[in-house]
Amino acid sequence: MTHTTPRGPGREEQALLLAAGLADLAAHAVGSAFGTLRGLLRRSDAADLAQTARQELQARGRLALDRYARVPPAHLEVLARHKLARAKADSDV
Repeated sequence: MTHTTPRGPGREEQALLLAAGLADLAAHAVGSAFGTLRGLLRRSDAADLAQTARQELQARGRLALDRYARVPPAHLEVLARHKLARAKADSDV
């Protein structure tokens, strides 16, 4: 008598399920965003709200660029700067 274990979904089916789940999540997010946008457009201070949103998006973009695009200084250079600053502080005393 052979014992077989039931297999889960194959790779193709798993990929299809993941894609369908992502599509459903995206559709839900877009629908929710449109509902929020509709509500915002009905407001009397929509121009001020749009200006504030633009400024916040620019600030967020600046932070993202700083986080991902800027190369951090070399470790040895940072240590050398600390040593120079400490030496200068010691000579000033």
